[in-house]
Amino acid sequence: MSDAPTPKIAVSGLEKSFGRKRVLTGIEIACDAGESLVVIGGSGTGKSVLIKCILGLLRPDRGSIRIDGEETVGAGSAARARLMRKFGMLFQGSALFDSLPVWENVAFGLIQGRGMPRQRAREIALEKLAAVGLGPEVAALSPAELSGGMQKRVALARAIAAEPEILFFDEPTTGLDPIMADVINRLILDCVRGLGATAVSITHDMISARKIADRIAMLHQGRIIWQGPTAEIDRTDNPYVDQFVNGRAEGPIRMEVRAA
Repeated sequence: MSDAPTPKIAVSGLEKSFGRKRVLTGIEIACDAGESLVVIGGSGTGKSVLIKCILGLLRPDRGSIRIDGEETVGAGSAARARLMRKFGMLFQGSALFDSLPVWENVAFGLIQGRGMPRQRAREIALEKLAAVGLGPEVAALSPAELSGGMQKRVALARAIAAEPEILFFDEPTTGLDPIMADVINRLILDCVRGLGATAVSITHDMISARKIADRIAMLHQGRIIWQGPTAEIDRTDNPYVDQFVNGRAEGPIRMEVRAA
């Protein structure tokens, strides 16, 4: 009998198609408790579809997704709601509500999802804004009054507001300048370590991946074609990984380019 701990997230045989387009063709991957896993891959390789399936936003065609050993594929609404309490999510475009002030964006899940009194939720929102380097003067502003980097920090504060066990990051540094991207990467590390959370990120930004990952996996044509500790990614002899991490046009990965 194995004494190995149960993975926090275990994905097996995961498949997902949209019409005739097969996006995920048998994903096999696991993430241990407290681990930061980053999934890399080019645009259109299925990274967002994978994370949406784990979150339950998309229903896979077949396969298994277990959270703490509990099967989630086909789970009922009550079980799904209970599992969702374990999750926090930073969306690619921040996905803030324009009609709500910053503090209500951060506290949205606490108020709407958990029925927390508004005053207590506001206190927590201010605490989480402080954790990402934003002062109380930001709380009453609207998202439109914030820079892109500040919006990303507000979105991160919202993701950690309920102190989730599992955090998901969808292209966390997209659209940011290199300095602000490094700020976000450092904040992600601080927040994940502070919570003792498990983190799953998807990105094509190798600087970000190297910064925040304990382990990296590469998704290509619907499958995980390589995975290993972050330090090993520059030593792999996998030609797909080598081409991707070094940003070379020549190699086994063929990008479709249409003439004008």
